[in-house]
Amino acid sequence: MNINFKGKNFEVTPALKEHAEKKLSRLERIMEIDKVMVTLVDRKSKQKAEVTMTVKGYLLRAEVYAQDAYAAIDIVVDKLEKQLVKYKEKLQRKTKKDREKLADVAVLETPEPKEDELVRTKHFNVKPMTVDEAIMQMNMLGHTFFVFANSENDEEINVVYLRNDEKYGLIVPEK
Repeated sequence: MNINFKGKNFEVTPALKEHAEKKLSRLERIMEIDKVMVTLVDRKSKQKAEVTMTVKGYLLRAEVYAQDAYAAIDIVVDKLEKQLVKYKEKLQRKTKKDREKLADVAVLETPEPKEDELVRTKHFNVKPMTVDEAIMQMNMLGHTFFVFANSENDEEINVVYLRNDEKYGLIVPEK
């Protein structure tokens, strides 16, 4: 497992790295993890731990605020463990061909913009996948929408989203 650390307003000490590596290594018992990005942020009186990991083409992401960085790492690893178990079961139901199609796409959440102010532009590769795979990827990222190339529809760019009634919607552009 390849682990990268980054600190924002925070120095990532060797002891903290060792603690995170130890906690994250237990996740490899569930599934093989390709790479992990751990970002630790100092937010006034709280510490935030964000972890994004790539597992067989899927992206799993979790973030947690806690009183100290060690507690934040412990809690975020517990969240990721639950996600891994849940999606390992789903992956086992998929065929090998379906698993290979899944995208490596990250759409990260940004803070609420003020008055129509563009605060971030995100570029990412869009790979072909089915609507079901896009919904699974969206849920694994913890987002409310996901942009993908629909392999069932001439690889047209589509968007799946979570509706207010907790069901899913699909946006398909008209030609």
